Amino acid sequence: MVKQKDTSTDNINGIYCILIGMLVVTLQDCTVKWLSPDYALHQIMLIRSIIAILIIFFIIKWEGGFQLLKTRHLSWHLLRAGLLIVANLSLFMAVAAMPYAEAIAIFFVAPLFITLLSIPILGEQVGLRRWAAIIIGLAGVVLMIQPGRAVFDWSSLLPLAAALSYASMQTITRKIGKTDKASTMGFYMQATMIVTSIVIGILIGDGRFSGSGHSSLEFLLRAWVVPKTEHLWILLSCGLLSGIGSYLLSQSYRLGQATLIAPFEYTALPLSVVLGFIIWNEIPTFHGAIGMLLIIGAGLYTLYRERSLSQANIVSNA
Repeated sequence: MVKQKDTSTDNINGIYCILIGMLVVTLQDCTVKWLSPDYALHQIMLIRSIIAILIIFFIIKWEGGFQLLKTRHLSWHLLRAGLLIVANLSLFMAVAAMPYAEAIAIFFVAPLFITLLSIPILGEQVGLRRWAAIIIGLAGVVLMIQPGRAVFDWSSLLPLAAALSYASMQTITRKIGKTDKASTMGFYMQATMIVTSIVIGILIGDGRFSGSGHSSLEFLLRAWVVPKTEHLWILLSCGLLSGIGSYLLSQSYRLGQATLIAPFEYTALPLSVVLGFIIWNEIPTFHGAIGMLLIIGAGLYTLYRERSLSQANIVSNA
């Protein structure tokens, strides 16, 4: 007699992984913001990715060996990695210049963008209620950014660019994730990030383009420096958190149902508010708080509709 898979246990373990993973990833983002006044972003990304890829090598060895790196979708992996690099650069440049929680909140319109991108790329249909959720979520973004205010900082658009890049990356993940393991995708992502960081460092790592005075641009254009002794443990932690966090997030979706797991990603928002207050004494503005609520509500409703439609399709095909 064949033993059936315990779906409920897998879902519970998947929820544990996503909760711990979101905590780990949020802490990793905090380390990047903490280091942003002293180091160039591409220098931090290089050190982080070198440490993270060592962790991925260990996972690949544990999961079956380096034959897992063979893939028929190399171009898709490179495109996916490039999009994630753009997402990382945009988000981290944003957190260097604006309150941490607000940057993370704007970034969480990504599920809404995934829904939009699923129309042309995956050929999916989006109903009226999900269109309404998308409009409400984007209204929350406009409320937080306030493009018409007297003093407008362009860096507030960076989390939006990060969300769009991340959504595009996740759409590609849905295309290749059925044949390639998460560790395989993680390897190509970290390897591409290492190469990109080195190239950027060679081109602008001497800091000749720095001096603008804007926090986001300075974070990108600052010269590479020898890390301070007191910062070595933070850089090490950043790499460890990146490697462990990416694995936990991938593992959560491997174990549990995506429609059940995805809403737990929003635990990063209250975590970012708490950490922003504890570390940098940041308190969301009234407009920021309302915008966060609109984005969270729209995102959670979109995920709820995805789950309802998925269950309806299972019933109709039964």
